[in-house]
Amino acid sequence: MNVIEIRNLTKTYGSSRGIEDVSFSVEQGEIFGFIGPNGAGKSTTLRSMLSIIYPTSGSVSIFGMDAVKQSAEIKKQIGYLPSEVFYYDNMRVKDLLHYSASFYKKGCRERIQQLAERMNLDLNKKIDDLSYGNRKKVGIVQGLLHEPKLIILDEPTGGLDPLMQQTFFDLLKEENEKGATILFSSHILSEVQKMCDRVAIIKEGRIIAVEKISTLQENNHKKVRVETLMPVEAGEFQLSGVANVTVEENVIHFLYSGDINVLLNKLAGMNLANVWIEEPDLEEIFLHYYEKEA
Repeated sequence: MNVIEIRNLTKTYGSSRGIEDVSFSVEQGEIFGFIGPNGAGKSTTLRSMLSIIYPTSGSVSIFGMDAVKQSAEIKKQIGYLPSEVFYYDNMRVKDLLHYSASFYKKGCRERIQQLAERMNLDLNKKIDDLSYGNRKKVGIVQGLLHEPKLIILDEPTGGLDPLMQQTFFDLLKEENEKGATILFSSHILSEVQKMCDRVAIIKEGRIIAVEKISTLQENNHKKVRVETLMPVEAGEFQLSGVANVTVEENVIHFLYSGDINVLLNKLAGMNLANVWIEEPDLEEIFLHYYEKEA
């Protein structure tokens, strides 16, 4: 059964691009990733799904209900964390969360306390006194306090330190094991790879692929920067799996897909000053992966 079905969803802003002909579905119990660079249309899609803004055309079904006509009923069963959270600055955290809980007509006091302890959130502080990271924690607790059947997260980890990110991921996995479906939107590929079963990839307002994470990982390229002690030519670095080579005097940039040991053996034979190997951003993966597919 699909919890979410999006069909040909389009949102335009006059002559400005929003999203165009977006279609994908999310199965019950799935952790589904929604990925793309900043500005690709992720937030517009999520806000259109939730009827925060209304689509120009297309349709969204959530729990088998029309997302526009039955929006109020649907939202009772959804936990939503927007990319930017804004609150009444003079309220204390616990007052805000109890106010939020009142909309669901559920006793959430114990749940709020448990989540706050897990997220190391001080319930007695005023919103105005919180850092960006702690405001994001408030949003996380607010999104989970009513134990929703569907959790929708838009760039949820901004402001969280690595330890708190891991605590948050553990919480999401626990909710998923209890039956919650999760839609996780991010531009950080490593987060999506860690959490999700499948992903929809959006670029410039259009879905360019819906993939299993395993397929993405098979085609994931490392971004490599090599600084040598002497200037080099691009032709000097010939190795299977190397693509998009650029050279700036004694610095070589390229993408690499293959056995990391082969790459390290190659680098060991060079006169090096420094080496950086990191995950490329999504745009670079898109460019290489989809140019190759084409």
